[in-house]
Amino acid sequence: MRAYFDHNATTPVAKSVLEAMLPAYTGVFGNASSIHGYGQEARQLLEKARRQVAGLIGSKAEEVVFTSGGTEANNLALFGLVEAGKSAHFVTSAIEHPAVLNVMEELRGLGYEVTFLPVGEGGVVDPEDVRRALRPNTRVVSLMAINNEIGSLQPVAEVASIARAAGVFVHCDAVQAPGRMKLDVREFGVDLLSLSGHKLNGPKGVGALFVKKGVPLRKRTFGGHHEKDRRPGTENVAGAVGLGAACEAVQVMDGALRDRLEAGLLARIPDAFVNGDRVRRAPNVTNLRFPGIEGESLVIALDMKGFAVSSGSACSSGSVEPSHVLLALGLSPADARSAIRFSLGISNTVEEVDALIAAVAESVARLRKLSPVYV
Repeated sequence: MRAYFDHNATTPVAKSVLEAMLPAYTGVFGNASSIHGYGQEARQLLEKARRQVAGLIGSKAEEVVFTSGGTEANNLALFGLVEAGKSAHFVTSAIEHPAVLNVMEELRGLGYEVTFLPVGEGGVVDPEDVRRALRPNTRVVSLMAINNEIGSLQPVAEVASIARAAGVFVHCDAVQAPGRMKLDVREFGVDLLSLSGHKLNGPKGVGALFVKKGVPLRKRTFGGHHEKDRRPGTENVAGAVGLGAACEAVQVMDGALRDRLEAGLLARIPDAFVNGDRVRRAPNVTNLRFPGIEGESLVIALDMKGFAVSSGSACSSGSVEPSHVLLALGLSPADARSAIRFSLGISNTVEEVDALIAAVAESVARLRKLSPVYV
């Protein structure tokens, strides 16, 4: 059996999404900025996709900016609110994705102030910590909707309410949210929100940034006047169509298969522990640690059995450092290195879950026998 349990890293393109994209690669190939018929056919596809994205997140279509993915959307959101020549303070959490954390580090290197908020052992930011962190010159609070490694749901609406009262902009990295929770930018109360196509059974290389009307976002690249002067460059019509189709098709998962997997692993494997909050989390992910083993070794062992899992963020693969998310929960480096993320998708089955439980139990037992530290 081969089965994929790494949907937080990327998802397969849905058949309906691929079918929607094909016309934009063949018959409707015009430049969406051209005024002739070919161009206007492409423009119609692009604007339909914009409406589909807006429909998923509860925004107006004109508030959607297409990007190359979640990373660009995060960069555009945060750098786009930097005011030249003015001091500014940014607030974020210690468990954000590198696409936010590394932007914040770059801002700090440029002389801006950044506060990285801690999280409790459940991996959830305390809104009161946000309130205490705000300063007169705070420009942006950036908080993810769902953590990509442990699935913890962050209090975005509460934090946004606190920030708005202080006149501070709020950005949300919601890349992991579609299919895991209801998304509504008005209920969240955010000014900017990032999405990525390949996380919701859409194509890679396309994403979107919600920009609330009136937010003074400055473009960070320069060229033509595409995307209402917010992101220049010939539009990726086929990618946008794929993102739009994926947004229209996405459905929120329940946690039944995740719970079955987690319960099975805890029952079969001694000294296995769940990392993060077991209640306030996404329905598709569980992160467990298995003391006495190296997570990377277990990933390889399971891959040889046909199962794809992860020991952390795909964007940090190859790193010898333990997960910054798990360290922020208070885990030791050794415990953090023994952790595995299992992230499910709409295609997974009961049979796959049961087979994975057996494979993990066998592999952990074998690796522990070889471990000099597990007794």
